[in-house]
Amino acid sequence: MDEEGEVIQPQEQSCWATLPDICLRRVFWWLGDRDRSRAALVCRKWNQIMYSADLWRYRTITFSGRPSRVHASEFESALWYVKKFGHYLEHLEIKFLNPYNAVLTKKFQVTMRSLLSCLGKNNNRLKSLSIQHLELDRLVWRNSIRSSLIKSLSFFLKKMGKHLDHLSLKGARLTVDQGCHVLNSLSYLRNENKASELNIEDFFSHHLAVYGSSQFTKAMATFHNLTFLTLNYNCISDELLETLSENNIGTLQTMNIKCHVHDPHSQVIWGMSWAKLARQASNLKVNFFFERVMKYEHLARILLQEIPIRSISLRSCYFSDPDWSMRPTLTDLLPTFRNTLQKLTFEFNNSHESLDEQLYLLILSCRKLSYFKIWAFLDVKFVERILKSQEEGQCALRTLKMRIYTNRYETNEEDRTLREIYRKYRKLIDLELNYFVIAYPMM
Repeated sequence: MDEEGEVIQPQEQSCWATLPDICLRRVFWWLGDRDRSRAALVCRKWNQIMYSADLWRYRTITFSGRPSRVHASEFESALWYVKKFGHYLEHLEIKFLNPYNAVLTKKFQVTMRSLLSCLGKNNNRLKSLSIQHLELDRLVWRNSIRSSLIKSLSFFLKKMGKHLDHLSLKGARLTVDQGCHVLNSLSYLRNENKASELNIEDFFSHHLAVYGSSQFTKAMATFHNLTFLTLNYNCISDELLETLSENNIGTLQTMNIKCHVHDPHSQVIWGMSWAKLARQASNLKVNFFFERVMKYEHLARILLQEIPIRSISLRSCYFSDPDWSMRPTLTDLLPTFRNTLQKLTFEFNNSHESLDEQLYLLILSCRKLSYFKIWAFLDVKFVERILKSQEEGQCALRTLKMRIYTNRYETNEEDRTLREIYRKYRKLIDLELNYFVIAYPMM
């Protein structure tokens, strides 16, 4: 009651005041750091929600490699986050995008030293670490800056390696000595490490014949629990396959292997080495990604019949050679894997030869094939042939993606035919396929 004896009605509360914690945490999940900090000032309850571990377990920190006032605070905000919430971190991804000069690489190195040092002191939950595309062989990385960054990373891995389950250093581009030193840090003072996922694609600089290094084989011998391994073909050797088969019995499930035209890939690997690994890791599936390695004789040396291949990607990046033919690969090599192939991706310039029939027969022969993507010169009627075979149960595709190249600026005729094909098989497409097909002028 007030002084005049009138009853004071309680003030109506906002629905936000009674929102369950689980819902409020979900709202905070979608907010950026600045908005979270402002929301935490509303009341004591919201401030407590701000410090919920669920909000800070996953983090992607992106540093721009270009000098800009807009991005000037990225380095400071990254350190602020790690100091304040780093002890909650379980999954950390760090990106440094195309550094412009040595000033920025130095600033990044100093920030990383503080960031990793703080994490090493306060965090014992980190399970996943990804630091990608550093490209440390570029000239913007001076020797002293590069060495300091590698030293900080190695020291961090020595301390945190026992906790890490996933490590990705894709695109680091190190020398063999530097790369092996970093990998050995994971098993510091131990004979093995527990990481189950390792991504070292482009981890070493281009042109390095890593397969001839005993250092690398010894470093990989410390991994005893791998389930997923991603690396370049210039790392593959009989010794490496022997090491993997001995130390990862029954655990290794997936190998992703990239083969680039600029990486050495002429080494001879015995089929019996692959066969032994396939026996020891009975669930192993291998995925190959070829970049401008298109000639039959090169592919035949790499794609041995003993390999349990699940996926093959062949990309030429618009490379054209009148003396090159894709037919032997499609008719003689790839059908070897018809019992295991599940995914095929092609991107090549075949303007000098028609491959419709060879591709069609390959699709029909691979009974487990569920994903087919191609960018090439094709007849639009090729699409209808595949859809008709799908309708008749001759193939079991779940994804069909095609970019049909033409030598004309206008694709009106092709577009009209593709629309007619879609209308004819619309029910099949809607029920069974992730479908994307277009005509594309390539002039």
